[in-house]
Amino acid sequence: MAIWLGLDSRIIVQGMTGSEGRKHTTRMLACGSKVVGGVTPGKGGGSVEFGSTQLPVFDKVSEAIESTGANTSVVFVPPKFTGSAVSEAIEAGLDLVVCITEGVPVADTARFVNQALDAGVRLIGPNCPGIISPDKSNAGIIPANITGAGPIGLVSKSGTLTYQMMYELRDIGFSTAIGIGGDPIVGTTHIDALEAFEADPQTQAIVLIGEIGGDAEERAAEYIAEHVTKPVVAYVAGFTAPEGRTMGHAGAIVSGSSGTAQAKKEAFEAVGVTVGRTPSETAELLRGILRGK
Repeated sequence: MAIWLGLDSRIIVQGMTGSEGRKHTTRMLACGSKVVGGVTPGKGGGSVEFGSTQLPVFDKVSEAIESTGANTSVVFVPPKFTGSAVSEAIEAGLDLVVCITEGVPVADTARFVNQALDAGVRLIGPNCPGIISPDKSNAGIIPANITGAGPIGLVSKSGTLTYQMMYELRDIGFSTAIGIGGDPIVGTTHIDALEAFEADPQTQAIVLIGEIGGDAEERAAEYIAEHVTKPVVAYVAGFTAPEGRTMGHAGAIVSGSSGTAQAKKEAFEAVGVTVGRTPSETAELLRGILRGK
């Protein structure tokens, strides 16, 4: 098992003919993901060669779905075109849309996040590294060679910390790892992932990575207290940030005590979630929990 992405995921890449789309399509194919085609308006009817694999290019997402049976899209489209690309993928009825693009206008994000919610489409991102279910499928830019399959579920605001935690716990492995992105508005939240991991038979323990700013971690802590029975450990980036300073992602805005690393740590610990001071310490806490199961 895994959540949202697995062996039955058939992926199209919106923007596959661009440099980033080509590069990461190559990487997804190399780790066994079932990438079945790409979408670039105006280039339909062509194809792109990836070693011994030839992938068709379509003008529209709906045409790609009809021809390939795709159920997942990864979006590598410049920011000014991302809104329309994501909306098209949602309208086409895909199960999962992963938006990698950074710098998407917040007004566009707000619109297509609500569109996805109304349509019942799982949207991850924007400004995120994507999602990987090791040894099953990889949709996005997460390196596939740093870990393997196992019992840990990971949800993270930070792309680089997603990779570090996967590497720190590579000896145990992951059911699914998700980088949700750190923008003020994102399609998938910590709570969405916690709910899915709680229901997933493969996932035995959960690692949650947050960062200073906003109240997403505090809300996640409330959800854990009421709905999550599996052990959770957390890491909050930003303990060394100067007080009152905005750091990193656009969503990391601190107002008073709300949004600080200490406030988030206290919220987690109040509901029984152990918080590591470093990624390595967080990984060791998780190992200890699994050894005691």
